Amino acid sequence: MYKIAKENLPQLYRRIAEKKELYLPLEIGGQTNFAVWEEGDTVALDVLKTVKSPKDAFFPQSENLYTCKREGKKISIEPQALKEQEFVVFGMKACDVQGVQVLDKVFLAEPVDSFYAARREHGTIVALACHEPEETCFCRVFGIDCADPAADVACWMIEEELFWKPLTVKGEALTEEVRDLLTEAEGDSEKVEAEKENIRRIVEKLPYSHLSLEGWNGEAQKEKFDSPLWEELYKPCLACGTCTFVCPTCQCYDIKDYDTGHGVQRYRCWDSCMYSDFTMMAHGNNRTSQMQRFRQRFMHKLVYFPANNDGMYSCVGCGRCVEKCPASLNIVKVIKKFSEEKAAGGEQQ
Repeated sequence: MYKIAKENLPQLYRRIAEKKELYLPLEIGGQTNFAVWEEGDTVALDVLKTVKSPKDAFFPQSENLYTCKREGKKISIEPQALKEQEFVVFGMKACDVQGVQVLDKVFLAEPVDSFYAARREHGTIVALACHEPEETCFCRVFGIDCADPAADVACWMIEEELFWKPLTVKGEALTEEVRDLLTEAEGDSEKVEAEKENIRRIVEKLPYSHLSLEGWNGEAQKEKFDSPLWEELYKPCLACGTCTFVCPTCQCYDIKDYDTGHGVQRYRCWDSCMYSDFTMMAHGNNRTSQMQRFRQRFMHKLVYFPANNDGMYSCVGCGRCVEKCPASLNIVKVIKKFSEEKAAGGEQQ
């Protein structure tokens, strides 16, 4: 394990950025989001959660797929080059790292998404433990330990020092590149362990940390799908898509064409299952009501995804939907409502 003084972090950023793209949580327009760092940018490493997750380092909000050009009767197709630049995402939290693992299940399964695979190949994740988790956090429910993130490099910010621990081959390689800026953290293991325990004590006291997932699994499809509770739960939904936009695991996208005047670019961009025209086909849409769309989102997170991915849920408990939904609808409310219904049913019996 190594360490570096907090005041020396800009030197570390510069060193990494000499050879790689460096994504950091940056203050931009009054909000904090991950973006490529440049000298002079305001880094907000102390912010617990960015507005959007950093998943767009691997699955961009919008990306070109290929360009079509016509010269006379000749049409040429130019595929978009795959990502070749090495990059580092610095400061990801454990929930967002788990979000990338969820995306791996989708985009690295056959047929492999070559654009995503190239980014995963060239990307290195430096994760930062959550010094003080907030009330909206519930990553513990999904087996995530925010005190000990699993990434290429795990870090802990303790007082005025950043502790650095490489965990993978990629992490070791990055460590070697910045080794002269780091100091051996001899005798500091107890300090890091104390930080972990303090974080875990905070997590234990959070209001959603003991949320029960009983009844939510890949075997519960018909029971949950047919529940009358959906008709009650969906009504405040505005279909704005905010929940899907900030979510670390939502992977739906649309493919569109754009006439540049010098050719046609085919690109993909994030889409949302909450929109009325999502998966619209020539005959129409299979989900014709907002209730059906609302149900689809949560059934996918808690039932369909674990059914097809060895029990892995596609929620990581980051709490962004809890914070951002303008109608105060979120996955916690859905889980709790079903639990209340189950408890009430048990009492009646």
